[in-house]
Amino acid sequence: MQIRFRASLLLLALSSVMAFAQQHPSIGEHEIGGVVTGPSGPEAGAWVIAETTDLPTKFAKIVVTDELGRYLIPDLPRANYRVWVRGFGLVDSTKVEASPGRVLDLSAVPARGDKDAAQYYPAIYWWALLDPPAKSEFPMAKIKSQGEWLNIVKVGACGSCHAIGTPWTRTLSPNLGEFKSSVEGWQRRLMSGQAQFFMARDIGRLDTERALQMFADWTDRIAKGELPFAKPDRPQGIERNIVVTLWDWGRPTGYLHDLVSTDRRNPHLNANGKVYGSPEDSTDFVP
Repeated sequence: MQIRFRASLLLLALSSVMAFAQQHPSIGEHEIGGVVTGPSGPEAGAWVIAETTDLPTKFAKIVVTDELGRYLIPDLPRANYRVWVRGFGLVDSTKVEASPGRVLDLSAVPARGDKDAAQYYPAIYWWALLDPPAKSEFPMAKIKSQGEWLNIVKVGACGSCHAIGTPWTRTLSPNLGEFKSSVEGWQRRLMSGQAQFFMARDIGRLDTERALQMFADWTDRIAKGELPFAKPDRPQGIERNIVVTLWDWGRPTGYLHDLVSTDRRNPHLNANGKVYGSPEDSTDFVP
């Protein structure tokens, strides 16, 4: 009887170990991994972010959970990391301290409503709320058609340089000052920073007054609570097989406008090599 009891305990222990192994990825000394769960079980297609300021520059890696909620962040330099969960339909979870070589299970936090969830949507979902001049308003003095206007706003000037729709661009910061209207706020915004000449030049390619009204209307509607009309899907299938590595570079008073590390026609070029960037008008450095 005692032998049978011990055998049953052994089988139970082995079953628990096997179940743990199936649920959790194998963790190496330079990795952090585990399982992300929410109120309804495993969270598939959520991002897990590990970030540190222990290195010479701020550094982060991001991966996506699989259908069982499992994640594995590979090739982490030795440092102390803050790890948390982000995803569509969620709000950021509490940041947990961790170091490589550790199994770290995390809890996802569902958004309480559409407004909270929308704060994590890609910028383009907010940018899509922009209401351009109607076709009947054309031709204008400098712009002959709505298509020409949209080309400048989308890829010819505004959208080619800025991630418009991010929190800082879809709102008017109090740091800009106090204004009688959002039109005045946008006028002030375009005069900020070292590249203000280019801002003035490009808004001048449009009908300046009408363009300022368009941007002001956009931020006003968002300030009043308007939300994106579409909701993004979480990563699916092969989209989850991604590891994003991010690090800060530049200086507090400068920015990098462009960067390149390889040739898109031959992405094997310059493997493990330097990354080159252009600071535009933010510094006097010329790469």
